[in-house]
Amino acid sequence: MDSTESRIRIRPYGSSDAGETLRIFQDAITVTAAADYTPEQVSAWARPDSRDPDAWDRAMLGRRSYVALIGDDIAGFSDVSAGGYVDMMFVSPRFARRGVARELLTFLEALVRRNSAERLSADVSITARPFFEAMGFRVDAEQHPVTGGVIMTNFHMTKDLDDEGEPEGSCVV
Repeated sequence: MDSTESRIRIRPYGSSDAGETLRIFQDAITVTAAADYTPEQVSAWARPDSRDPDAWDRAMLGRRSYVALIGDDIAGFSDVSAGGYVDMMFVSPRFARRGVARELLTFLEALVRRNSAERLSADVSITARPFFEAMGFRVDAEQHPVTGGVIMTNFHMTKDLDDEGEPEGSCVV
């Protein structure tokens, strides 16, 4: 793969991305997160047989969502509210460990800094916790939400944004 193909670009989510982002969401849970959650938890979280693509699209459009591309492929996606809450951050297992999540989070941080948000926050899976810690987040609380009748474990994490300027990254919109 040459450097042009491996460059990560970020653009706003569009309705035509619904199917692929839903697949990435489910694959990231059933493949990547499956190492940290029980089969019952994975099934309750991913709900592979009951996700409605139209409802998924409406939800994605309702948040400030972005997709990360490597070449022409969607490698991952995320979103962020104006106040700095990251609701979803998922990377396709095909593109794991290539800097996709780092580029997405760097991009989102730059967005919220421009909105004068004071911090980023997220409710983070066991799987994603080490990544978020490496990106400067701290655990504020361990949580045990119920999803599909199954008790899960995640962590409420925050990162204070100081005046050190925007993070560096090669994100392109």
